[in-house]
This record gives sequence, C-alpha cells and structure tokens, in this order.
Amino acid sequence: MEALPDAIVQYILSHMRNARDVTSCACVSRRFKESMSFVRSLYFPRHCFDNSCGTADSDTVVSRMVSSIVWLEELVVYCPFSNAGLASWLSSTSCSLRHLELRLDNQNDKHVQNGMPTKLDCIGYATGLESLKLWGVLMDHSPKWGVFKNLQNLEIVGAIMEDRALSDAFRVCPNLRNLLLRSCEGLRSVSIELQQLEQCRLEFYGMGNCSLTVSCPKVQLIEIQGCNWIRVNQTSCLRNLSISSSEGRVHKVEFGKLGALEFLSIKGVQWRWDAVSTILQCAREVKHLVMKVEFTGNSDNPLPFPEVDLVDFFNSHQKLQTFEIHGAMFAALCQKNSLKSVDSRFVIPCLKEVVITVRSPLNAQQKMRTLGSILKYGKELRRMVIRISQMKNFHTSADYFFEEIFRLRYLNKKVVWIE
Repeated sequence: MEALPDAIVQYILSHMRNARDVTSCACVSRRFKESMSFVRSLYFPRHCFDNSCGTADSDTVVSRMVSSIVWLEELVVYCPFSNAGLASWLSSTSCSLRHLELRLDNQNDKHVQNGMPTKLDCIGYATGLESLKLWGVLMDHSPKWGVFKNLQNLEIVGAIMEDRALSDAFRVCPNLRNLLLRSCEGLRSVSIELQQLEQCRLEFYGMGNCSLTVSCPKVQLIEIQGCNWIRVNQTSCLRNLSISSSEGRVHKVEFGKLGALEFLSIKGVQWRWDAVSTILQCAREVKHLVMKVEFTGNSDNPLPFPEVDLVDFFNSHQKLQTFEIHGAMFAALCQKNSLKSVDSRFVIPCLKEVVITVRSPLNAQQKMRTLGSILKYGKELRRMVIRISQMKNFHTSADYFFEEIFRLRYLNKKVVWIE
C-alpha cells in the first residue's frame, strides 16, 4: 500500500462502507485518514454504538463522519438517531446523496418538539435521491416532501399507513421505476398511477380486504399479496404477474388482455371462481403458470372447485411450457367427464415440465387418467414431478393410488419423478 500512488489508495479505500471499518482505517496513518474523506458510502449497523466507550452520542458521531466526506453518495443508518440529527445529515449531503436507507422506528414520532419536522418529513431535504428504502414507517400524514424528480426506487418495509398519505407520497415521486411495499398495514384502498413504473411488489397485512387499482403503462412485473379486489388498467407490457392472499378471499380481478404475459402465479386460501376464470381467460398466452388455491366460493363457507375440462384448458393455453398445480385445483382437472372423449388431434404442444401436488387419494382412477393423459398428449414433456403432500386418508383407495403412482413412475422413468 505504501508503494501505491495516492489516487489508487483513495480509490481502494473509497469502497469501504461499514462505519467501524472507516473509523479504524482513519487511525492507521495520516495518509489513510486523508483518504477516508473520499469514501462514497457509509453504513451504520443497528448496534454499532452499543459497546462504544466514548462520550459522544450516535447523532454526534454520524454527523462528524458525514461532514468529513467530500462526496457522500449512499447513507445507510440502522442505529437510533434523532429528528435533528437526520435533518442535519441530509441537509449537508443534499447535493451528493443518491441512495438513502433508514430504520426509522418512528411509531412514537408523533409528538415533535419546537416545530421540528418528523423523521419522515426530514427525508425531503435529500432532493437528489435516486433510491430510498425505509424500515419501520408510521405514515399517518402526508409527508412534507418536495418533488423527487430523480427517485427511481422506493422500498418501504414494516409500515403503518393511511391511504391518503401513501397517495401523496406517490404523487411527489413521478419517475419511479421500482416500487416495493412489504408488511404494510392500515390500507383499505390503494391507487397507483405512475407513468414510468416497471416493477411493482405489494404485500399488505390485515384481513385481506384492501382494494387495488394500478394504472402504469410501462409496468412489466406485478406481485400482490393481501388484496381482495384488483384492477390493472394497462397491461400491454406486463410479463410477470403474481397474486396471492393468505387472509380473506380474492373477490374480483379486472385486467386487460395479457398478451405479453409470460409468468402467472395465483395462490391463496380462497378465490371466487369468477376471479380464477377471469384471470385464466385473460392469460391465454402465458408460458409459465402456477396455481395453488385451496377453495372457491362466495361466502365464508369454502367450496370445492367446479369441473375444469382438461382438453379445453390446454387448448386455451397453447404456449404453456411449465405448469404447477396444487391439491384441489388438480382435483378439478380430474372430474369424470373431462377425458370422456378426446379428439384424436388434441395435443399439448409446448408443455415441457409439470409439477403436481396431490393431497388425497380419493378419485384415484380419475387422477391417474389425468396424469396419463398429460404424459400421452404432452409431446414435448421432459419432466413430470408428483408431490405427495399431507395425505392423511387411510382409506383402501390410498393403497391403490400409491401402487398406480409407482407403476406410472416405473413405466416412465425418464420423465416421472415422485417427491
């Protein structure tokens, strides 16, 4: 290191992030200390001041380190800090700061003394942000931010929110490309209208009774958890769609034609059959499909799925390459009338891999007939995985079912696998 030019030393040390490492290097020599001012990123872990022997508090230490850096581009603070401290750091780095990540823990941030803005409001000082990630947010009022013209990535994890506050936050971030809301509570109706948004990941906690409207012409990926009513108006670019609901029911979905969709996943305890059929009709061009829904029905009393004709299903999804289906939905493909008469011209043209989870040996003959038909008509099929999950039925049909499953595996060793 002593033989290297100053510029090389500064470049090497500028890639350090952890605040403790930066402090340690500054103590090595005067040359190292002078080089630390060229660090571009600072990271303060959650407990970085727990064993500190100094008298300075975390606000003072962070302020000292931030002010010593010439051009700070990224700041990550997980340790506790005050409103005044945050306002000071962000004001001094407003020209250079591009990436900000904060653990706010501000559920008790309602009562602010001397007119000091809340921690959430202080973020508005960092006007040049390109990426913002927040943990532990209380967004019960509209944040007092200016317009973040450069902000492209927004992530909020573990938040309590109100509908109006979230809508106002979106309004001052007009150029967002990536949005992630995870473990968010308190929302009832969410509307997202962002012209540049490409990826949207939403996870809402609660009773699953949140409604969602998305109007983003460039969106390519949507992942939704915890909504019972979903409307996506512009879908021409949508390639990846996942909808799940661990609480409540998915009542209704409204989509345009999903002509560009390649991957579709629907999961949950209970979906209305209208919602399932609507999404499948819209996604006729899908290549990769995952279906893991336990029950259907419009009330609190869950019902089994109605019969689904296997031939019609695969004729409606000609481009399907991988297909994963679970339990009750697979049973719906195995009704007696599904394979009563199959046109000799019927073929499953593109299917290469299928994963089937079976949870009951009931109607074993129909299930075996369905498995055999997929093998017979899937001309490009390379792999069939049969998963036996939570099978608690001790009826004699279980013996027959297992015999037939292993017979199928024996006759198709290169294709069929049992897990």
